[in-house]
Amino acid sequence: MFSHVTIGTNDLDRAGRFYDALLSPLGLVQRPVTPDGGPLSLCWIKPGQTLPRLNIYQPFNGEPATPGNGMMVAFEALSPVAVELSYKAGMALGGTCEGVPGPRPHYGEGYFGAYLRDPDGNKLHVVFRGDIRS
Repeated sequence: MFSHVTIGTNDLDRAGRFYDALLSPLGLVQRPVTPDGGPLSLCWIKPGQTLPRLNIYQPFNGEPATPGNGMMVAFEALSPVAVELSYKAGMALGGTCEGVPGPRPHYGEGYFGAYLRDPDGNKLHVVFRGDIRS
């Protein structure tokens, strides 16, 4: 459904460390980005795929990056353990808690998730969707 998601940052190096740690337990890897004249950026994908992508950019307009009110990016995990590992890694690198890892039965049977904000304040959700797995 999605081609890519883009999140703004004010510190690309810090964001790189944060997202490497957060996304590694989810099986995503950073891929090289070829400069195209736009803002500096980083990119993560699943190995062997080209889409979808997560891009972290310094804003194109040169203004400071700010989190979007009501905006959240959710990352799929393959197990509750991966949710916990991802959350812990993100928290260790400057994330702030918006909801500790745990079952969320009101979202569906087998739903297990965690919420946090990245160092720039963007809201993130890491989720194992046991409710839709066979």
